Amino acid sequence: MLDHVSLKVADHTAAQAFYDKALAPLGLIRLVSMEDASGYGAGRPFFWIGQGGKAGDCHVAFTAPDQATVDAFFAAALAAGGRDNGSPGLREHYHPTYYGAFVLDPDGHNIEAVCHGAGPARPA
Repeated sequence: MLDHVSLKVADHTAAQAFYDKALAPLGLIRLVSMEDASGYGAGRPFFWIGQGGKAGDCHVAFTAPDQATVDAFFAAALAAGGRDNGSPGLREHYHPTYYGAFVLDPDGHNIEAVCHGAGPARPA
């Protein structure tokens, strides 16, 4: 079982501003703020960003309760400065009800929100 994950970021302040907005639709908030690290979660921090070194190429997927939340994540992440890496939609090559959206954060990490429930895809 996964307890937490940490990403290295080149600019902690910029990454913090991005994640504050991008994770809000998923119900995740910043719970810990330190000079060079921040922890996000709901109840306890499980997603961490930290200043230091060269940022890596990482993929993190957050579970969303429904397609509308995936859509809201995508819009919030783009508004916060993220770059489109796959607009919301069904990804049937994963499984028939896999609905996800992908955004590159300021450091180039591939951040996803995904809903595994049934339901029709939203129009593009």
